[in-house]
Amino acid sequence: MITEPVDSDDQISGACERTIRKALDSNWPEPRKKQAPRPTRLDPYKPVIDGMLRADLDAPPKQKHTVKRIFDRLLDEHTADGISYQMVRAYVAVRRKEVRWEAGRGPEEMFVPQSHMPGDEAEVDFGDVHIVLAGVPTRCYLFSLRLSYSGKAVHRVSASCGQEAFFEGHVHALSVLGGVPRGKVRYDNLKAAVAQVLGFSRQRTEPERWIAFRSHWGIESFYCRPGFEGAHEKGGVEGQIGYFRRNHFVPVPEVATLAELNEMVDRWDLEDEGRRIRSRPRTIGEYFAVERPQLKPLPVEPFETGRWFTPRVDRYGQITVRTNRYSVPVRLIGKTLRVLLAEHAGRLAPGARSLPGGPGPQAGRLPRGNSPGTGPLGRPVHAGP
Repeated sequence: MITEPVDSDDQISGACERTIRKALDSNWPEPRKKQAPRPTRLDPYKPVIDGMLRADLDAPPKQKHTVKRIFDRLLDEHTADGISYQMVRAYVAVRRKEVRWEAGRGPEEMFVPQSHMPGDEAEVDFGDVHIVLAGVPTRCYLFSLRLSYSGKAVHRVSASCGQEAFFEGHVHALSVLGGVPRGKVRYDNLKAAVAQVLGFSRQRTEPERWIAFRSHWGIESFYCRPGFEGAHEKGGVEGQIGYFRRNHFVPVPEVATLAELNEMVDRWDLEDEGRRIRSRPRTIGEYFAVERPQLKPLPVEPFETGRWFTPRVDRYGQITVRTNRYSVPVRLIGKTLRVLLAEHAGRLAPGARSLPGGPGPQAGRLPRGNSPGTGPLGRPVHAGP
């Protein structure tokens, strides 16, 4: 039998012509054909699993089927010897949400990746860090302000996460960045910025000093939902703190002062500009170079981050500032002092006099109840008559 040879070039050109014609006839490519799911040994037991999941819809919260319990029931009640725990777990992970949606128990939750314009938004948060400070294991607090577009973050370690540390962290971060975000800055409901959460809305009652501070810097605050759900609304800074803690605080740093540690933190921030976030084509520093000109300029006038108090010196030569007591020179007994309580990156030594540039004598005792090993360090207090 003689067959006529087929020219391979004709086949290629014919295939290309058909492909080009399909592309010209439609603006959208043809959808992929879904392959039929392959049968598995779990198929006969899927209706049984669905029944257990539907029964859980009305069961008490702490008496619902776990994957282990479903697997055990399949073995004991249905002699399902040919299946494995991994097969059941993979099926239940997908099917549990579908059963709830089919029963009308609420829409299925979805997460949409955020996109940000340069210089538009930022996120702020605190995180715990443990260090060895002057030979003593100490828990401190890591402030982080992260720009949403570039991922550029600035960190600051402080002895507490009070309002003074919150303000000073902002001042340091915005000064390093060279500007203020033009849009929203996302916060959780920390006490330094939120006095009261009003119902289930986004409205908050803010402390007066925080209102004055953010008005001075031109910060537009946006508060996330309370609880675990709100963490997804500022996931960038949540992940940033975890990354920074794992990569720069492991092993645990040993320093003499917090000032020394913050110098190390500043170097780490600069080094992190050379890394890429996930699959981004450029580094953090390259994106920040685009974002920095889009930030609002910094205000000309400074803002005092510390807080003034006017306590009276008692007969024991002590003053009460908030919940702490400080000793002052005995010559000031009976007088009223103006005290500036500020968050400094250092430790107050017993018997210390005024700091350089301070307005007057400095208290020489750490606050009662605050030891370096158990909680926030005492903060320096500048006192003057």
